Amino acid sequence: MIATHYVYWTFFALMLIGLYVVISHGNLLKKLIGLSLFQVGVFLFYIGLGKRDGGSAPIISDDVETYSHPLPQVLILTAIVVGVATLAVGLALAVRIFEAYGTVEEDEITEDDSTGPDCSESADDDGANDDSPGSDGTGRPHDTDRQGSGS
Repeated sequence: MIATHYVYWTFFALMLIGLYVVISHGNLLKKLIGLSLFQVGVFLFYIGLGKRDGGSAPIISDDVETYSHPLPQVLILTAIVVGVATLAVGLALAVRIFEAYGTVEEDEITEDDSTGPDCSESADDDGANDDSPGSDGTGRPHDTDRQGSGS
């Protein structure tokens, strides 16, 4: 029984390796690689379920009697696009985290957050009287800071 379904066991092992990498490593880039491995395992497993022995591509022909199911292939094409987009967003976040903290190690990032300066402001200092450019969080100068009216 196991010998006849070795392909599914291979896909399952690939999913487990990806899950192990996501859980065990603290490096954010390694977590993204593990997530990609897990996704590839799921993709291959799902496509494998749609394949039939002796099946042909689902193109109608007089010579072919058995067809492979096309729906898993269509769904996985969509899932691949979503997976690539998710990976791109994850890599962009990893770059921003590296710029902010100087590391992509999860332990060091949480340590920096827990020992960093307190970001809370006092109740009477709400920033309303701050006239410096960008003090409203937009990075743009206030209307009162502009020089000249242009008219």
